[in-house]
Amino acid sequence: MIKIAFFDTKDYDKTLFNKYNKDYNYDITYFESKLNSETVPLAKGFDVICIFVNDKVDKGTLDKLNEYGIKLIALRCAGFNNVDLDNLGNIRVVRVPQYSPYAVAEHATALLLNINRKIYKSYQRVKKYNFSLDGLLGFDLHGKTVGVIGTGKIGKVFMQIMKGFGTNIIAYDIFKDEKAASEIGFEYVSLNELCEKSDIISLHCPSTPETQNIINKNSLSKMKDGVIIINCGRGDLIKTDDLIDYLSIGKIGGVGLDVYENEGDYFLKDMSNSYIRDKNLSLLISMPNVLITSHQAFFTSEALNKIASDTCQNINDIFNNGTCINEIK
Repeated sequence: MIKIAFFDTKDYDKTLFNKYNKDYNYDITYFESKLNSETVPLAKGFDVICIFVNDKVDKGTLDKLNEYGIKLIALRCAGFNNVDLDNLGNIRVVRVPQYSPYAVAEHATALLLNINRKIYKSYQRVKKYNFSLDGLLGFDLHGKTVGVIGTGKIGKVFMQIMKGFGTNIIAYDIFKDEKAASEIGFEYVSLNELCEKSDIISLHCPSTPETQNIINKNSLSKMKDGVIIINCGRGDLIKTDDLIDYLSIGKIGGVGLDVYENEGDYFLKDMSNSYIRDKNLSLLISMPNVLITSHQAFFTSEALNKIASDTCQNINDIFNNGTCINEIK
């Protein structure tokens, strides 16, 4: 029987993985702890570790996993920037490359609409029986220029949604999909041009050496006054210190974040009774034109079921077939 150590467990993880495990009969032990250099001893005696976005699998952790004889890391997410792929040793890695691009793209759209039309601000007012419109002015999305950084599956769905609003779309990606550009109707431009022309910028790329801190003081300085920035990708796509600097001088019209540069110790858990605080995160939360959600863009029933079913199948493919289409090599 294949023994799996399941890290960073939430109740919904247990429910769905127990459901799909009925077809596989894996021996799963669920740990609430995230995997890192301190918690790695929990993995001893297992064949597989199953991890999520904020588990940290660096060289030191991998050395221990190899020592314990771990054969497979099963990522229940698409991104793999939290795993040091250069020091895997004998360990193989699989992921879930697409669970629901619609979930993430729709959440990005929700953030955009909420920021632009001041929905949350209006909601809080109305609860107090204040029906004034002062300070709630937004703008039509129709006719605006939307810049999309990252034209993978999520980026394409987001652009299709934006097309429905009648926007003009430009995009930046190291790997161009000219067929999609023709079918959806967008134009690839340089990063500088995207920053200069966009009224709205939405990030949908993975975290790589090329994209880390792609939004920084240099790119921010080129943007239009009043630009809205949306990030449902990875937190380190934006250099937080630079973002705060440009928010503080009124350059940016609004920011919607579902991820944060240093989110690992905070997101996806209840910190309301803790005195531990991140200075930059607290400052962003306090700003009236910043809306932050807790890495929930993926969080739909369709996506969660896809993650559970594909993760179980990935493990089966490696151990019983020797190969898996979702293996990272």
